[in-house]
Amino acid sequence: MEVKKLYEEAGQLQLFDHWETLSAEDQQSLLENLSAVAKRTTPQELVSKCRDALTLSAANASDGTQIEPLPTTSYQTVIGNEEAQKAYWNLGLEAIVKGEVAVILMAGGQGTRLGSSQPKGCYDIGLPSGKSLFQIQADKILRLQDLSGSQHAIPWYVMTSVPTRAATEEFFAKHKFFGLKPSQVTFFNQGTLPAFDLEGSKLLLGSPTELVASPDGNGGLYRAMKDNDLLSDFTAKGIKHVYMYCVDNVLSKVADPTFIGFAIQHKFELATKAVRKRDAHESVGLIATKQGKPCVIEYSEIPKELAEAQDGSGLLKFRAANIVNHYYSVELLQRELDNWCATLPYHVARKKIPVYDNKTGQFCKPTSPNGIKLEQFIFDVFPTVPLDKFGCLEVERAEEFAPLKNGAGSSNDNPETSRVAYLTLGTSRLKAAGAKIASGVDIEVSGRMSFSGENLSQYSGKTFDRSGVIIESDPFLLCH
Repeated sequence: MEVKKLYEEAGQLQLFDHWETLSAEDQQSLLENLSAVAKRTTPQELVSKCRDALTLSAANASDGTQIEPLPTTSYQTVIGNEEAQKAYWNLGLEAIVKGEVAVILMAGGQGTRLGSSQPKGCYDIGLPSGKSLFQIQADKILRLQDLSGSQHAIPWYVMTSVPTRAATEEFFAKHKFFGLKPSQVTFFNQGTLPAFDLEGSKLLLGSPTELVASPDGNGGLYRAMKDNDLLSDFTAKGIKHVYMYCVDNVLSKVADPTFIGFAIQHKFELATKAVRKRDAHESVGLIATKQGKPCVIEYSEIPKELAEAQDGSGLLKFRAANIVNHYYSVELLQRELDNWCATLPYHVARKKIPVYDNKTGQFCKPTSPNGIKLEQFIFDVFPTVPLDKFGCLEVERAEEFAPLKNGAGSSNDNPETSRVAYLTLGTSRLKAAGAKIASGVDIEVSGRMSFSGENLSQYSGKTFDRSGVIIESDPFLLCH
């Protein structure tokens, strides 16, 4: 009963109100499940961290006096700068040739808001080819391998969650890993965190033998890397550079040599991509500094006058919109991962949480928020990195950012906007290569054919007068 004592000392004795009604088998199951949760952090520490998260949530927004844009030593744009793009591309591609680059995909989310019961990466946004998000991204890895001519396959680490793991693996197997070698794909799970009541004082049961558990947020990546010993795998494979991105960005340049080269050139240990804010009041987190340290500032933290302030070139002073696309040096991860896992703060999200009431024996599905889910944010490690080791690369939104967050019919970031962004980009690249495309016609250009606009000169002078055409280099896939 050592486990029971741990929870009792943390003020969680209510979890055992139904103890006497449980069978011996269920009693053992409850203890084992509670023990598993306590391995990550003790119940007392968990309660304390939840209270800290509530305090953080209630803190007043910053007055902006210590918020500044990143200095030019950390911030660069490649928009309209072909010379820098080429130089960085060559450096990054060289690292890929040497087998020094790995990719981490955060793909733990379910497609619930999209009306799908499958993992989000399985979703078909409506392209003529019918490709899923996973396949769109695999195409880009294959293309880079072709471009580099390297004998080293680019390792792809796919972070799933308990609800999505089996379905994700089955999807990859069903589609023969989209042409990749199964050996270059590694699946690993992100962790979960228990939920509390609205006061943050009592843990909630999801069943007679288990606490409510939910994914621990994108910041759970660090704990998942540690728990699954990814650093040992990086070392064994000679990996020095890690490209991380989210599954729901259909335009992400997976393993982007330009981004990797940018970090290598400037000896940045952690770097992030940004796109320009659409306008001064777009509801998006911003990459900036606070008290001289790199960070992400929530849009609500920036006063109106600062949000609207312009620099000498007439651009917004605070314009670096966060798209959760990072570079990590493996040296940094080896040095800091344990510390990040121990110190990363928790944040609260008030949610409607189905719970098991162990006093009445009833399952309750609330109609209004009844509890708190804890999560961690991936960017909360930014301030731990010295400013001279932190970089931000500004890229063109239309080429690199089209997130899929909301269901069909919503106002933005939905399957339709993602589909249009993908088709528009491919069509514009064909035009740039000299193709003649009729007004209103959109062409799908596969990432397997072209990573960033190369390899399309063969279509110079060709006329496209109907939509639905698929430009695909793989002869085994249907082309029109």
